[in-house]
Amino acid sequence: MKKILLIFIFLLSQCGYQPIFVSENINNMEFYKITHNGDAEINRKILGSLSFKENKLKNTLNSLLINSSFEVIETSKNSKGQVESYKSKIFLNLIISNKKETITDKNFVKEFSYNVKKNKFELVRYQNKVKDNLIDKIIEDIILYISL
Repeated sequence: MKKILLIFIFLLSQCGYQPIFVSENINNMEFYKITHNGDAEINRKILGSLSFKENKLKNTLNSLLINSSFEVIETSKNSKGQVESYKSKIFLNLIISNKKETITDKNFVKEFSYNVKKNKFELVRYQNKVKDNLIDKIIEDIILYISL
């Protein structure tokens, strides 16, 4: 029984499985120019997590443009006009192009709805956590999109 288990483990370790989030394609991507517009925090976290590199020496490389925005929307109010729930929404547009044409133009949108907190400090802290989580989900989506 131990031999069968040992052989099974050996076969699984040799099957060529590789997690998608450590893909060599993502970690070694170079662009001639990386431009970003919109929400600076979103852009900084995305570019930092994806480890894209800018290489001005190779003008044959593609260019990357990231446009991002973040908004908090009031989704419902009570009869007194006080806000009862919000929706945080992140929009990100990723454009990869060469000198002649756009290679890919992909939009990523993530949103999350939540109820208001009694304490304003807690509400702002919660909104920041929601924003960070939405950014992480968009990063995952970008990794999946680029690796496919």
